[in-house]
Amino acid sequence: MKRTSVEKTSKNIGEKVKVAGWIDTCRSYGKLVFIDLRDKSGILQTVFLSNLDENILKTARKLRPEWVVEIIGTINKRPEKMINKNLLTGKVELVAEEIKILSKADTLPIPIDNDGYLIKEEKRLKYRYLDLRRKRLRDNIIIRQKTTNFIRNFLIEKEFVEIETPILTKSTPEGARDFLVPSRLQSGKFYALPQSPQQYKQLLMIAGFEKYFQFPHVFRDEDLRADRLFEHTQVDIEMSFIEQEDILCLIEEMIIDLVKNVFKKNIQKKPFPRLSYQDAMKNYGSDRPDLRKNKKTDDLAFCWIVDFPMFEILEDNSIDAVHHPFTALQDIDLQKFEKMSIEELTSPKGRKELLKFKAKQYDLVLNGAEVMGGSIRNHSSKILKKTFEILGNSSEMVENKFGHILEAFQYGVPPHGGIAAGLDRLLQTILNEKSIRETVAFPTATSGITAVMDAPSTVSEKQLKEVGISVIGKSLSKEKK
Repeated sequence: MKRTSVEKTSKNIGEKVKVAGWIDTCRSYGKLVFIDLRDKSGILQTVFLSNLDENILKTARKLRPEWVVEIIGTINKRPEKMINKNLLTGKVELVAEEIKILSKADTLPIPIDNDGYLIKEEKRLKYRYLDLRRKRLRDNIIIRQKTTNFIRNFLIEKEFVEIETPILTKSTPEGARDFLVPSRLQSGKFYALPQSPQQYKQLLMIAGFEKYFQFPHVFRDEDLRADRLFEHTQVDIEMSFIEQEDILCLIEEMIIDLVKNVFKKNIQKKPFPRLSYQDAMKNYGSDRPDLRKNKKTDDLAFCWIVDFPMFEILEDNSIDAVHHPFTALQDIDLQKFEKMSIEELTSPKGRKELLKFKAKQYDLVLNGAEVMGGSIRNHSSKILKKTFEILGNSSEMVENKFGHILEAFQYGVPPHGGIAAGLDRLLQTILNEKSIRETVAFPTATSGITAVMDAPSTVSEKQLKEVGISVIGKSLSKEKK
């Protein structure tokens, strides 16, 4: 007999079915034994009647929570007074006829019958495979899948092409530390895990794909917190022959449809309000303002922040890009930038002028969190090279780090721009979760330790020798071979 999922049993009244899953609860009332059977789709009340074979009843009486069982029986309607309105299957129950214990379970090291918020993060992540049995987390993972599926279908209908870009790439400045991967075949050289697919998606525009998207894994070696992970998933989008307005309208349409169809929540204001960076800072003291009228409600208050400054001066007095060097200047500032020399722009007077330059950058903010960010790109190799040098890179350094994309720009590059969302943070904010880790199946803890696997860990001397690395002052694995 083929297995039936719990959620479908309501359609099988009067029929014999086979179900399988975990025992959620056990209850005995005299000669009757009740269990709640749980699978990924829901919970089904199952009853063992006193007229069953004694061996079956004996087995039923020894059942314990989280044991995995298979049960064959008949689906009956519950009496009106016994209907459980809190369950999808609350109008029916399974009258058991046969049972098979598939596996037993020790007492769980963490409870899974509550929301889990009060359990220490380290313990929850150590036993993440148990933590994921929690309904709240299971629902989050399922809605994550619905979100990616919706976005994928939306973009494909808009004639976007989904393209994967490499994980092993070149170390380039992106605003955070790279995770480095040593090369065995080219000793002394390193790959970097991508902080974003920035250069690859621009190369795809040069290649003529015009509309690209993917859900890349990206990596940043930075301090962890409630809304930050070492690795996260992006929604990454790039388009050719467009202007800022085209991207803002596309994303706004996508987000409105996503919230309506997947999350069933209310958006406070449509179309989304637009604020300049200057006005946001003046009126709210932040470029991520929370515009909710009542922060105790479940409303979603989106807004666009535009007209960001292109450059900023860091604490060490160096010049940096507010977004990234590939961002285009607004047209009026681009004219000034082209006319001024690097020496003029980096002089004390020129620095003051730099801080006035505005970029074609835009962020989407939700309830006080940045959930998407992007820009129209600089597609001039001359301007891009000059920008890199303004940021303190010598001509040799620019050629070494970015020569490949500067060369690509010589072969016909369309005007283009894009946007990216941290999928995990977007979900965290819409779901109103306190931590980004509540939206990821196996996240790293704030300590940097990975869930379940206890990484990072030591490796053998042999592995280090193969890639030409020696570790100073740190313990190595006892494994030598």
